[in-house]
Amino acid sequence: MIYINPEVEEAIKNNVPVVALESTIISHGMPYPKNVQTALKVEAEIRKLGAVPATIGIIDGQPIVGMSPDQIEEFGKRQGVVKVSRRDLPVIYAKKLWGATTVSATMILAHQAGIEVFVTGGIGGVHKEAQQTMDISCDLQELAKTDVTVVCAGAKAILDLPLTLEYLETMGVPVLGYQTDELPAFYSQTSGLKVDYQVDSPEEIAQIIHEKRLNHLNGGILVTNPIPKEYSIEHKIIDSAIAKALTDMKKEGIKGKECTPFLLKRVVEITGGFSLQANIALVLNNARLGAQIAKELTKLK
Repeated sequence: MIYINPEVEEAIKNNVPVVALESTIISHGMPYPKNVQTALKVEAEIRKLGAVPATIGIIDGQPIVGMSPDQIEEFGKRQGVVKVSRRDLPVIYAKKLWGATTVSATMILAHQAGIEVFVTGGIGGVHKEAQQTMDISCDLQELAKTDVTVVCAGAKAILDLPLTLEYLETMGVPVLGYQTDELPAFYSQTSGLKVDYQVDSPEEIAQIIHEKRLNHLNGGILVTNPIPKEYSIEHKIIDSAIAKALTDMKKEGIKGKECTPFLLKRVVEITGGFSLQANIALVLNNARLGAQIAKELTKLK
């Protein structure tokens, strides 16, 4: 069912480091052509560090692990690509549709293909006012049960970060801070919230992954990597932009899986495009760390 790019398949077979990448950031996270440029830049960054990138998406109902540059280009400009999480996969397969994989769907397909390390921008989580709306991303459930390590800049800043951390703790997901004891807040380096453990090198992270798999402790690991300092946005600026975006979202009656794309787009508009630059910088930063972790992990197999 899954098509694995021959280069990716060969790498997995021969214990060459591979890094999985999602496709929602291409179709729903950024405008064209920035989305395609960023996706290709991220792949180039991973290659530069000696690992093989595997961008994951669904084309005409077939999951592709390791999309070609042409496929990425088409993803970036094509209208009507469905945002796909775990619940959507069988429907997208059956209807032969194009689907952009979220964190949860990318984790599933990466695991099925035999890829341990997955790089993204930020995970989904518990939305603000979730006590009333029950709007909680299935990314958190996926992290609880699927054996993939996710490298990110924390949960997306539009979310309720304290509740997201509480949920991850309940699900038994280790939250690691790369060279920090504080949870990064996506656009900002700090959040005032503590992670479970600080880790200071890719080698240390690889060892933790190795021990988790060796001891059959099912589920994911969350590695949080702060955005580079020069792109970090002050809390009062980003919080104000998010509050305005949330007000606009309520006015327009937007709910469910359309919330995150709407909020991210609106925050870009409110910040005059700076949040988009920050988003690109943090994804590239995560790609570098993910490639280093994948390399260290191959030494332990």
